Amino acid sequence: MNEIIADFELDVRGQCCPYPLVKTKSTLDTLDSKEILKVMSDDPMTPQNIVSWTKKSGDKLLSVEEENGIFIVYVSKA
Repeated sequence: MNEIIADFELDVRGQCCPYPLVKTKSTLDTLDSKEILKVMSDDPMTPQNIVSWTKKSGDKLLSVEEENGIFIVYVSKA
């Protein structure tokens, strides 16, 4: 698998649902089309919430990873 290079990073570790999704949405709103956001969260609901939201928003989910309890989600702006 190719490594994903993010244009921006959003660290929401220590924050609970719905804050990580709210911050993800607001950050993506500031990006240009096809720019990539890397979201880091320790809330296990974050990946599920972002996956569901991208299905509705038209933005593209690129990857969901988990490393030592930290979820890394890559999203590309539509």
